[in-house]
Amino acid sequence: MTDSRAARDKFLSSRAKTPPQPSPQGGGSAAVIGAEPGLPPGIDPGNRVLSEKVLASARSWIGTPYRHQGSLNGVGCDCLGLVRGVWRDLYGAEPELPPAYQPDWAERSAGDALMAAAIRHFGPALPREDMESGDLLLFRWRPDMPAKHAGILSTPDRFIHAYEQAAVIESALVPSWRRRIAGVFRFPNRF
Repeated sequence: MTDSRAARDKFLSSRAKTPPQPSPQGGGSAAVIGAEPGLPPGIDPGNRVLSEKVLASARSWIGTPYRHQGSLNGVGCDCLGLVRGVWRDLYGAEPELPPAYQPDWAERSAGDALMAAAIRHFGPALPREDMESGDLLLFRWRPDMPAKHAGILSTPDRFIHAYEQAAVIESALVPSWRRRIAGVFRFPNRF
């Protein structure tokens, strides 16, 4: 077993023993119909299960080499390829295939293609303060530029992403990354 897989398995095992944390989303009702006994009010067991599935999939990509336009676990991917691969793991097929793109696609495009695709497939962006583990994060390098990078929030202070010239890694969500967050999106709950 690889070190990254062993670390992932240890993490998932420890999460199973950790009591669920209240959702920052809250919600209008005190409890969710069909909620598991013992869950705090406002916790949706479907979202917790979905978050765990997203994180398990994303962590399985750690160590995958960076490859522009790639999307094969263990072979190569870029940041979009990582998100596409997690989507395939969750739902079986991608909602659309991206067109070919150059490394400088965001600088040369007139629109915000990554943001538009996220809204099409994930729904409206969530407020930053509502982000939870398993959420898709989009980043832009400057406020006047389109979103150009994607990652998946793994803990309140870490995220998983394909790092150019390296591999898929889990990085600290330090202030320089945090201030570049352009959008937060939750994977659709289709389970």
